Amino acid sequence: MAPVSVKRVLISESVDPCCKTILQENGIEVTEKPQMTKEELIAEIQNYDGLVVRSATKVTADVINAGSNLKIIGRAGTGVDNVDVDAATKRGIIVMNTPSGNTISAAELTCALLMSLSRHIPQAVMSMKDGKWDRKKFMGAELYGKVLGIVGLGRIGKEVATRMQSFGMKTIGYDPITPPEVSAGWGVEQMSLEQLWPQCDYITVHTPLMPSTTGLLNDASFAKCKKGVKVVNCARGGIIDEAALLRAVESGQCGGAGLDVFVEEPPKDRALVNHPNVISCPHLGASTKEAQARCGKDIALQIVDMVTGKALVGAVNAQVLVSTFSPDSHQWIRLGESMGRVLKACSTSKEPYSQVHVTALGESLKKSTGFLSSAAVVGLLTEGPQNGPNLVNALPLAAETGITVKTDHNDSNGREACVVEVSVNGSSYKAVGSVQTGVPVLLELNGSVFRQPIPLSGHLLFFKAATSTDLLLSVTGVLAAAGVELESFSASTASSGDQWYCMGVSSLLGDMGAFKSLVKEAAQLSV
Repeated sequence: MAPVSVKRVLISESVDPCCKTILQENGIEVTEKPQMTKEELIAEIQNYDGLVVRSATKVTADVINAGSNLKIIGRAGTGVDNVDVDAATKRGIIVMNTPSGNTISAAELTCALLMSLSRHIPQAVMSMKDGKWDRKKFMGAELYGKVLGIVGLGRIGKEVATRMQSFGMKTIGYDPITPPEVSAGWGVEQMSLEQLWPQCDYITVHTPLMPSTTGLLNDASFAKCKKGVKVVNCARGGIIDEAALLRAVESGQCGGAGLDVFVEEPPKDRALVNHPNVISCPHLGASTKEAQARCGKDIALQIVDMVTGKALVGAVNAQVLVSTFSPDSHQWIRLGESMGRVLKACSTSKEPYSQVHVTALGESLKKSTGFLSSAAVVGLLTEGPQNGPNLVNALPLAAETGITVKTDHNDSNGREACVVEVSVNGSSYKAVGSVQTGVPVLLELNGSVFRQPIPLSGHLLFFKAATSTDLLLSVTGVLAAAGVELESFSASTASSGDQWYCMGVSSLLGDMGAFKSLVKEAAQLSV
């Protein structure tokens, strides 16, 4: 992949100093401006290529659209629910996080809340500070032999499971992504939520916040739980319905809750915070020196690796780019984009495209269909030199404009090539290209197989005409009259009928009228 140019980065929150140091050591200018208002951020962001945030900065569509030069948004932590990822994707902006940076810290806080719930530790501490000695009031329960339900079996869920198993807890869980055989390997039996709720003495949630997880624990699910079940949320506010939780703790259906996150932070409604059976923290899951140093270091290194073309790690909206960091991928990306531009120029219909079908040929291109199709769409949709689509937003933009994109792979007996077919207004146009000795070349256009591969660079003039011995003299005469030099010429292998030809020229024709009068179709472009 061509390195993404990031010269200036804005850090809008308190991030470990190592983040700034690493970025600066790699030639990136860094400005730190914490605690900006939304209006101040909108005014400031236009001056930067990159933005680094934690969880407090709300990177809304308004902020993203104001960042006219923005290429990367880095979240120093897990999750990106404070970033409008859809808006960023539409703008072609990469969003990345540090998924493992605060794993241990969040898991340890979860375990601490579970232990605090079982023994009423915070309440006992406050009682002692109040001058009391209430041994009977704070009768607790052992964790040994109890059932812990873990909803979300990713990195943090796994770490919580292994730690709480050391207390003798039985761990069961639910996760729609992690295979049951994988979680079984670290001692968690998976089951449906309907099976999980009635078995648990304790429940902890470790999922992202999304429509399917919002209100996951609600009145209905609490009713299915054991009376007195205790719950912990160190993930995201809103996964547990706060109003339902309050009703459950007041009725005794829920025996206690440990909350590190809230729907609104800080919470204005203090009913849960003030309840005697609720232990609450001000979003401390990642608030350890180690986690902050790890997240700050990770996000800085991820940005540097992306900028230098080394690797792409932690991207949440640009998986198509992950396979573009191999040594020769850049030329294949150029090929796909150039083929898209050629087909765009040589399509006689000006109607919108209905379908793009990209086929990668050859075993070595098996993992390249994603970026090849995105690159071809970039070429087809690019209108001008500035602010065009890129690999991040090409497919979403295609879907938005009604274009169906299909991808295929064929081993093709060792041949390495890319085939791009576009359908528009009932007609089909096709190009075949490859990369030869590091150079993207066009091999075939709309059924015409070229005798010499056409390097896809410089100024190219394509035309369709019947085979004729006088044709070359006629068209070169038009070029000479316009002061344009012929640098290369490639004809079709066919000896009869209408065929496509390509000329490499010193500059594009200012007026195509005279040229078009000699041929059936003609198009020119610079690649």
